[in-house]
Amino acid sequence: MNLSVENLSKVFINDGNVHTVLSGVNFTVQEGQFVTLLGPSGCGKTTLLTIIAGFQSATEGSVLLNGQQVSTPGPDRGFVFQNYALFPWMTVRENILYPMKRRKMPRQQREQRLQELLTMAQLEGKEGLYPQQLSGGMKQRTAFIRALAGSPEVLLMDEPLGAVDFQMRQILQEELESIWLKDQTTVLMVTHDVDEAIYLSDRVIVMSAQQGNILEDLAIKLHRPRNRNGEKYIKYKVHLMNLLKKALHKEPEAPGKELELCLA
Repeated sequence: MNLSVENLSKVFINDGNVHTVLSGVNFTVQEGQFVTLLGPSGCGKTTLLTIIAGFQSATEGSVLLNGQQVSTPGPDRGFVFQNYALFPWMTVRENILYPMKRRKMPRQQREQRLQELLTMAQLEGKEGLYPQQLSGGMKQRTAFIRALAGSPEVLLMDEPLGAVDFQMRQILQEELESIWLKDQTTVLMVTHDVDEAIYLSDRVIVMSAQQGNILEDLAIKLHRPRNRNGEKYIKYKVHLMNLLKKALHKEPEAPGKELELCLA
């Protein structure tokens, strides 16, 4: 699996006013990686994610998945929304089965995959409940494994934990990581939370408020599970927080040997 964003730009025109949200964005995501788009509000990261999903089109440039241009939504890309977007009239079981039925998976295969996912997300015994009967954490896990159910090439997540409080957010980050480590689906996630980006990601792509310019593509070289209080973890956090402050104003100078030594 290879996801490639090539020279991508997005322009909105309202009442004759031109607003460039993204300009000349380039990056790739390799199979099995967990990559996060991090940036200040309004930098275009969610717009970029929805273009990759096929929900809207780019003005210029292209998105390629396995060498094929993306232009519309497809089962090769799963999507997790911030508000979960579970079907309220369907049970947990029905929600998870829905994408598998859309892909016309054989019944026996669907049932096997369903049980695998329920076990993975620790939702056994909850499959008969409706979304309104679930806690926030259960809704989030259901939304996550529903997106995995159709075995997408890449999973796209837009602030998947944005609707929960700080304490629950850290717990759910750990649960998400546990599920992801078992499934190893390629993930591209949008967040504005620096700690979340470091805890979950193999790479963090930092976007500027100026037309989504990529300021840095930072590899997170930490063993899992990650120690949030570890010295190197904290160095990553300080570096990214400083970079985000600069992202609101102008592009920082390219990091040099001093940064490499700091994060070594």
